[in-house]
This record gives sequence, structure tokens and C-alpha cells, in this order.
Amino acid sequence: MSSTEPAKPFWQNSVFVLALATIIILLSYGSRQSFGMFMLPVSVDLNWGREVFSFAVAIQNLIYGLAAPAIGAMADRWGPVRVLLMSAVLYCTGLFMMSQSVTPEGMMLSVGLFTGVGAAGCALPMLLSIVGRTAPPEKQSLYFGIVTSGGTAGQMLIIPLSQGLIANLGWVAAAGIMAVMVSLILPLTGIISSAAGDSLKKGTHESLTEVVMKAKGHSGFILLMIGFFVCGFQIQFIVAHMPAYLSTSELGVSMASVSLALIGFFNMLGTWTAGWAGGRYRKKNLLSLIYLSRSLVIMAFVLLPLTSISVIVFSAMVGFLWLATVPLTSGIVVQIFGPRYLATLYGFVFLSHQLGSFAGVWMGGLIYDQNQSYDTAWWAIVIAGVLAALIHWPIKDDPLESAAPAPAE
Repeated sequence: MSSTEPAKPFWQNSVFVLALATIIILLSYGSRQSFGMFMLPVSVDLNWGREVFSFAVAIQNLIYGLAAPAIGAMADRWGPVRVLLMSAVLYCTGLFMMSQSVTPEGMMLSVGLFTGVGAAGCALPMLLSIVGRTAPPEKQSLYFGIVTSGGTAGQMLIIPLSQGLIANLGWVAAAGIMAVMVSLILPLTGIISSAAGDSLKKGTHESLTEVVMKAKGHSGFILLMIGFFVCGFQIQFIVAHMPAYLSTSELGVSMASVSLALIGFFNMLGTWTAGWAGGRYRKKNLLSLIYLSRSLVIMAFVLLPLTSISVIVFSAMVGFLWLATVPLTSGIVVQIFGPRYLATLYGFVFLSHQLGSFAGVWMGGLIYDQNQSYDTAWWAIVIAGVLAALIHWPIKDDPLESAAPAPAE
């Protein structure tokens, strides 16, 4: 395939597909990150303790990770557009059901099951798969970085919006409006189908089962999964425990909101930069550098005195490295196996990330309860990052022969 795309109308080229995919991930990721805003109003209005809604969101997170490989396989077998449409319908249905739920069982079904499955089908594995099939090969890594940054943009825009809706209209109306917002994914997906044309239908010489079996036995793929486990292990520990960590200091919990906002802003810059660099330098070496840099930044944060300046500098630096792993990790998967089955293969890698997220959050709470200190937990994520940096060096990232598309009939 030529590296230069033939001249096409703007609505039928890879840049337009990229823009649509970025808007979709902005809507899906931003709305999913807003469930925490509903915790208190739902619990108070329905006269529940916080455990009911917390458990529903916990179930959602578990399903979100577990469903990703299965939904990816469906997309690779039946086409990403169909599955994205079905997922968006499930997501909208879950949000609307949430607005009408008055029992724990109803909340579990709506927030836990329907939004869990629906959000998983509108998440990065699906959108990266679509963009990966339409992007010029030399720009795939950059495009992956742009799509990933769209998720952070959604978090920065939709969380404050949801908070405002709840404060002014109540949580029931807010959930209904969120459902309408997510429903915009449906027409956007239809436009993507038209814009991408035959790019989403290109096949390979091998079946999905054959490629999955090759990935299962590919040492580089296994190492990528281990590395992405560490990614989730590190960042979700910071997200979940930074407020509590700062609340016990003189800075107070209010500094945590500043920290998380800075992380979100610099994450957008970092994912764009990583995507750009991945098109010019060897991706596995960049991943090693990112994991090592994360560990050094975290180590400096732990060793230096805790001040407002140290929190701001730490948040900016770790934010720049936050999800910079995503365009590079997904880029290596495409580099080795091709873009045809990215939804499934990245779904497995994404599941590993979610398992690492679960482990990081749980470990932090367990260690603090035992020691009344986060020190051991901080050093655990430092060591994990160093190990992740080391395991990426030996990754075999040469393309398999099956990565080439099948010739047109």
C-alpha cells in the first residue's frame, strides 16, 4: 500500500475517521468517568448507604475489563461498526435504566451490567481498531495517541458537566441527559462506516482463531501484557489513593483535585507526543523509557519533602507519562500482527491493564490498613515500573508474515 493516500473528499479519508473516533471516545470515556459524581446524590435520595452504588460501579469496572476481549472478537468477526452500534445502544439503555432505578437490583443491572458491557464496546480497543485499519501505516502511532488523548479530554469536559447537571437538575435528569449525549455515538458510527469505506473490510490470510493462538505463543505479546498490567497497577494506585495520601498531610485533600486535573491535562500532551515519537523511534524502547521515567518521577516524589510545588511538578511529569503507553503498546500489536484483529488482541492487553488496576487499588488499601502508611505501596509501584522497563527490551517486534493484508479478490 502506498504511504500517500489518494486525494479524497474530506469526509472519506483517515483524518475524518480519526476525528470521529476521537469524539466517540470523548463521549464514552468521559461519561464513564462521571459515575463518581452520582455516588452521593443517588445514595442520599434513595436512602442507601454508599455501598450499593459503589458495588454497582465496581461490577461495571470488572465487566468493563472482562468483556473487552469478547467484544473485540465479535468486532473482528462481524465488523467493528455493527458492534460499536450495539454497544452504544446498550450503554444508552443502561444510563436510562439508571435514571429509573429505585432498587439495588435495578442499579446493579443498569450501572453494573448494561453500562459495563456497553462502555466496553465503545472503549479504546474498538476505536483503536477502527483507526488502525484506516490510518496510513507511518501515522498509526500518532493517530493512536490522538484517540487516546480524546478520552482524557472527555474526562476534563464531561465530569464538570455532569456535576453541574446534578447540582441544577438532580441526578435523575442528569442520567437521562447523559444517555442522550451517549446516543450521539450512533450517528457518529454511521458516518464512520461511510467515511472508512472498504478499509474496515480488509481481511488477512488467517482466521481470528489462528491469530489469537499465535499471539498466545508469542513472547513479545506476553511481555506486552505484563507491561500493561504494570501500567494499570501504577496509575490506578495513584488515582485511587492520592486524595487519601494528601489528606493526611498539611496540604489537605483539596490539593488532590489540583493533582488529578494536572495529570489529565499533561496526559493529553503526553499521548500525542508518544504517538508522534512512535512513528519515528522503536516503540518498545520508548516504552522502556516511559516505565523507567515513571519510576524515577515517583521515587523523587516519595523521597523529596511533600509540598504544593512537589505535588504540582509530580502531577505534570507523571501526567505526561500517564497513558503514553497506549499508542505505543497498541502500535506494537499492529506492528507484529497487523491491524485486522487489533480489537481482539488489544482487548486481551486491555484486560491485563484492568487486572493491574484492580491489583494497584487493592494493594494500596491493604498496605495502608496494615502499616498506616503508603510508603511500601509507593516503593512497590516504583519497583514494578523498573521491571516493566526491563521486560520491554527483549520484545520481538518484527512483523509476522500474516500481518500483511490478504490480496484483493
